[in-house]
Amino acid sequence: MLQAATGFGFSLVAAPLLFAAIEPEPAVILLTVLGLEINILTLATERRRPRPLWRDTAVMLSCAAPGALIGVAVLRSLPAVALQIGVTLGVIGTLAARRVREAHVPAWLAGFAAGALGTSTSTNGPPMLLHLLGRGATPEQVRDTLTVCFIGLAPIGMAALFLTGSPELPDGTLVVGLMPAVLVAHLIGRRGFRWLSASERYEPVLTSILLAAVVVGLIGALA
Repeated sequence: MLQAATGFGFSLVAAPLLFAAIEPEPAVILLTVLGLEINILTLATERRRPRPLWRDTAVMLSCAAPGALIGVAVLRSLPAVALQIGVTLGVIGTLAARRVREAHVPAWLAGFAAGALGTSTSTNGPPMLLHLLGRGATPEQVRDTLTVCFIGLAPIGMAALFLTGSPELPDGTLVVGLMPAVLVAHLIGRRGFRWLSASERYEPVLTSILLAAVVVGLIGALA
């Protein structure tokens, strides 16, 4: 719902909850599958032609592959508590990224970091967001570029997980149950987007939800 309403934030809110509820590896796979569904819905249900920054997208995705392999190693070597803290730090990084609009992160570094974060904590948005904000991309370019990158990162992350061993898959019932829930939430969130975009509520609402995700993540890590 948040992703449809704001164009950002699905993994940052869902990851702390899933990492607290199930093991890290199936949580990453489940977030990847649901995130792919959300981003495809975002592109397919909008009656306009997406305008991502294709060169930046190509550079970030090409550099994400080696980063994804490193992320798998981190996922399988660190305890669940450390990964939960990493998810929380990813949320905090995103909050900081939304304030630091003059920071310059090269596209190759943003892609590499996104690949590593995608397969370790699934919070791969902050480095790409920092890059796009630093190069002065418009809100539409940021939203479209992130959406296309998220779609491209899904198969890269899944390939890295399967090429490095047999990953622990999420429960099939959970996947089947959440996919239609994502669709319904997306349809509701689209209505929220029209309400938020026509007012000054967008930034405060997104910041409040991300702060709530930080609190949930810290509770899950310390519990």
